[in-house]
Amino acid sequence: MQKLKNKILNGYLISREDAFSLIEAPLDELCDAANEIRLKMCGSGFDLCSIINAKSGKCPENCRYCAQSSHYSADADEYPLIDSKTAVRNAAKNAESGILRFSLVTSGRKLSDEEVSRACELVKDIKKNVDISVCGSFGLLSEDQFSRLREAGLDRVHNNLETSRRYFPHICTTHTYDDKIKAIKAAMNAGLSVCSGGIMGLGETMEDRIDMAIDIRELGIRSIPVNMLNPIKGTPLQHNEILSYDTMMRICAIFRFINPTASIRLSGGRGLMPDKGEQCFKSGANAAITMNMLTTSGITVSDDLHLLKKLGYKPQLMNNI
Repeated sequence: MQKLKNKILNGYLISREDAFSLIEAPLDELCDAANEIRLKMCGSGFDLCSIINAKSGKCPENCRYCAQSSHYSADADEYPLIDSKTAVRNAAKNAESGILRFSLVTSGRKLSDEEVSRACELVKDIKKNVDISVCGSFGLLSEDQFSRLREAGLDRVHNNLETSRRYFPHICTTHTYDDKIKAIKAAMNAGLSVCSGGIMGLGETMEDRIDMAIDIRELGIRSIPVNMLNPIKGTPLQHNEILSYDTMMRICAIFRFINPTASIRLSGGRGLMPDKGEQCFKSGANAAITMNMLTTSGITVSDDLHLLKKLGYKPQLMNNI
């Protein structure tokens, strides 16, 4: 492990087999090594973002973890794309709280062409009125649609791979892993930065998580959300066991070994952690989503800013390329 750490600090990108060797490594040593990689490769910057559920419910996709899928009986709000006033008001509130990045997240396979036009107006209005970076999670759009959003002022697109190629068919059958990759590449071709990660605790193995992290690295993605499944009643995964905190720390550390210069972003499920993610922020993670998630509650900005100060982090936009 120490040899791998030193090689990484000298520019080495670890292999799948290298990463597998970390699965049984002593956790404290692994986390300390990951934190050293993070500090030397990324510094003390911390990328803190927030999201808004900009279009909710009635999703035709059958992702087995999702409360917004129309295939299941989970209790989720249903409403169309929000209006400009709502978007600007929420973005301004987030900016005033000290958040530097704000993301519009919509349900569904993808926005329609008409909805893309409306989303462009939302982005323009936010950028005109609020000093904040704007991101969007709009589904499996085309390169032309992503280009329109970039021209409107969108900085980054979010599109999670969710899990490994091997395990993806166990989680969703209405679209494919390759559909995800096609959309990610379309966003990149349109000149957008991409944020992509996954959900831990879907039933996948640590090997699946490693395979996904390597795919993300090979795509050139440098913002990687790490979600911990918060099982939601009414979804097929409602009885999944919540992952242990040690497992989440190990995941963050291994992801840092695989992606040494990326923003490893603690996202959904952080509220289930006993210290709200503090130990993960000492194990290689250096970014987070603050405030509420899409259908679950989150952590207050003031609590997060207090924690970051305690840990010696400085909020700043990172890897916005």
